[in-house]
This record gives sequence, C-alpha cells and structure tokens, in this order.
Amino acid sequence: MRPEGIWGAVLLPIDQDGAIDWHTLVEETEILCHSDLAGIYTNGSAGEFHNQTEAEFEKLAGTVADIASKFGKPFQIGVNCTNPRMARDRLKKVNSLGPAAVQFTLPDWWPPTFGEIQRFLEGMQEAAQNTPLVIYNPPHAKVQISLRQIAKLREVAPGMVGAKLRGGNTDWYAERRKLGKDFSVFVPGHSVAFGRPLGADGSYSNVACLSPKGAVKLWNLSEADPEAATAIEMRIVKFLEQTIMPLAQQFGYSDPALDKLLAAAGGWGPVSSDLLWPYTGATPNDVDKVAQAARKALPELCE
Repeated sequence: MRPEGIWGAVLLPIDQDGAIDWHTLVEETEILCHSDLAGIYTNGSAGEFHNQTEAEFEKLAGTVADIASKFGKPFQIGVNCTNPRMARDRLKKVNSLGPAAVQFTLPDWWPPTFGEIQRFLEGMQEAAQNTPLVIYNPPHAKVQISLRQIAKLREVAPGMVGAKLRGGNTDWYAERRKLGKDFSVFVPGHSVAFGRPLGADGSYSNVACLSPKGAVKLWNLSEADPEAATAIEMRIVKFLEQTIMPLAQQFGYSDPALDKLLAAAGGWGPVSSDLLWPYTGATPNDVDKVAQAARKALPELCE
C-alpha cells in the first residue's frame, strides 16, 4: 500500500551525557502515535541516521516498531547509510518488524553511476522481499534523481512505492503525474499546499517538526480550502526565510539542527535542540526566539 498524508519524524532526545535518551524517546514516540499524523518514521535527516551506531539503529527501529504497533500507527524505518552494503543489511534486519515501508538513500560517499544505482536498487528489492520501498533523495544528495529515472528504476524495483523529493514547479508536477497514481511523491512540508492539487501525495514534514497537529491541519486545508492553505504556506515560507535560514547562515546549523530547533520551539514533546556529538545544536536563546516568532507568524499552526 502506497503512503499518503503527513508523516512525522521520530527525533532523537539527547541526555546530559550526549547519548540517546531512550526513556524520553518512548515518551516522544507515544505522543506522535496519539497524533493525527498519517504515520511516523525513523532515520530521515532530522533523525540523525548519519550518526548512529548499528546497535543504536537496531534499538531505535525495534523501539519505534513496538510502540507504533501497539497504538496501530503506521511506521516506516529509514535504513539510510552512506555504505550501500550496510543499508542492504539494515533492510534485511527490519523486514520482520512489519514496517509500512522502508526508506533508503542512494550510496553517497562516491556518486554512483545510473548503472550502479540500478544494481543497488536490484539488491535493495531483493532484500526487501515484500516490504515496500521509498527512495529519499534530498537536495544535498550527490546524485539527484529525476522523475524519468525513477520510472526506469521502478522496472528493477517494482516494490518501490514512493519517493521523498524536493518538489518543483508546474512542469515538474506534470512529469510527476506520468508516474501514475500507484506511486506516491512526497514533498517538503512547506510546499504541500502548492503541490497537493498538482500531484503531491504528502510530506515527511519539516512543518510537523514544529507542530504535528499544525502540519496535518495544513494538509487537510489544502484539500478543503486550497486558497486559505496557500496563504498559510506563504507565511510558513516567509517565517523560514526570515527566522530559520538566517540562523543557519550565521551559525552554520545543519538541517537536523534546524529541524530539532523547530521541534524544541514547537514544544509539543520532550525533544531539545541538542544533537549527537560532534554536531552543534541551536542554543536555548535561539529556541526561545524561534518559538516567539512562530507563534506570531503562524498562530493557527502553533495553537
């Protein structure tokens, strides 16, 4: 079954010793499972997949799977890894957990050729067995996959049911629609109101980092009242440009740092802005500033 709607990232709470706070992770995951999100997922960029040991990966996957299954919340597991052999091994390990899908990135230490990408997809399809696959191709990936290339990759990986992409203009969405209705295309949370009428199927949402409830509200509004949703989305983009991006430019905050900053500012769960060593998270002062700016700019999402 292909995914749709707004999915929320499971972020990593960090304890005073700089390790993953597993007790708090359970609390956070339960909060997300009680929300109206279509589902939850681990190990996107916001989930710091790039900085986990294999033991942490396995414990995280098992913990989230147990909690999501208990509450009947669909979940996806990210097996993303710069090492393609490890990504394939991770996929084999999580099949038994029963995820709604598994997310994966392309090999990224050395940019693969398209032939190598096809070989990688064949291996991931074989490892997935009957588990659906979702390709995650972020803007900073060394190889950017086009929609036409995705259509070719589906020939070798028919179990690939969706893609998480940067989105685009009306021409891009015209190309997206050629992929058909049996394939889901997810776009950033701050572009779903624009994209939904054109063929976006949902978002693994950065807006949900700020407010899971607000992100779902925007998604629903994009169908019920597209004009009102677009007006809110324009304010979201302005908020990101005027409040979030200057912090990234001034302090060099990474995308995971910005997502966790949004979550800490949103205050919906026990997630701080701290990152796993050696990366730098936003300061408490930054969190306070962003929280105030968000409530002022986007009151309907932060209620």
